[in-house]
Amino acid sequence: MMIVGVPKEIKEGEYRVAITPTNVRRLVECNHTVLVETNAGAKGGFTDEEYKEAGAEIVSSMEEVYERAELIAKVKEILPEEFGLLKENHIIMTYIHSANRLPQTKALLDSKVVAFAYEDVRDENGEYPLLIPMSEIAGNMGVLMGVYYLFNTNGGNGKLICGAPGVENVNVVIFGAGNVGLSAAKLAVRLGAKVTLMDTNIKKMREVETYILPEAKTLYSNKANVIKAISDADLVINAVKWFPGLRIISRDMLKYMKPNSLIVDIDAEPGGAIETSQYTTHDNPIYVVDGIRHMCIPNLPSAVANTSSIALSNATIPYILEVANKGWLRAAKENKNLIHGLDFVKGLLTFKPTADAFGLEYTDVYEAISRFE
Repeated sequence: MMIVGVPKEIKEGEYRVAITPTNVRRLVECNHTVLVETNAGAKGGFTDEEYKEAGAEIVSSMEEVYERAELIAKVKEILPEEFGLLKENHIIMTYIHSANRLPQTKALLDSKVVAFAYEDVRDENGEYPLLIPMSEIAGNMGVLMGVYYLFNTNGGNGKLICGAPGVENVNVVIFGAGNVGLSAAKLAVRLGAKVTLMDTNIKKMREVETYILPEAKTLYSNKANVIKAISDADLVINAVKWFPGLRIISRDMLKYMKPNSLIVDIDAEPGGAIETSQYTTHDNPIYVVDGIRHMCIPNLPSAVANTSSIALSNATIPYILEVANKGWLRAAKENKNLIHGLDFVKGLLTFKPTADAFGLEYTDVYEAISRFE
């Protein structure tokens, strides 16, 4: 049986917890020991008493969780304060996003842990089952936060998303027709906005117009169309996951936008799809570049920590249980979805985008696990 640890998240503005009391009970019923750092779930509405009733042991510090646990379940990436706590016997399960975080990548390699990245777990249909719940919530939050910061009282231009009789509705432009963008578009439409959904996937846009959301306008995403769309937008939402070489809005394109309009970059990678993006926090969400307001909070779902924690834990617990029950090696070999998320194996980097991003040695995941059979 395995010792599973749930540390309190230490990223600024992160209030979610990796495993809820209900799913702790599932682990305990399978004879696993669960260590939960005190107050790990407090911001999400889960008390230490609820965890104890579910069978968890409450421990006083993050250091004790890392010292005693074999499997560490988290929400966000490993931060510098945790680097020195990593041990070779650890199995890490969390959102890692290693291709954008070289210090974390080095720490995971140097410590020789096994690490599963939730964002890379992929099913037979090419979907990402552990990203979808947070993507849907992030899309909804992008709209809600955007609506709130259109108010004069929050520095906006004083526009109401649904307009009023005889007054135009807010014009919302959304980049990306994936799970994030579609959730954002659906909510924006329901709130009464005029919505333009932009993508480069013609088939997907046809599905949106015909079946999914005929109320939204679709537009192919190229530079000319982007400029045209953002010039009339009150709220721009980026729901496209950044990759090297992708640029949707460059700084010189901000001049086409309405003064004091708002960009909500849900992907929020600095210098990414939105060139002027820089990380912001829930406490300080807005900054201004060339008269255009930006909100780039990388953990938007944290603002609704109860809902997000439940959705995340329900999605991840089958995988956590499988690793706890079988061990990392057997679980990875037998679960064709999970193996896609196995990005670090005992000092080997098995996620090619990260290797390419930093010029590091890459090892095919099947070759890596064969070394430990």
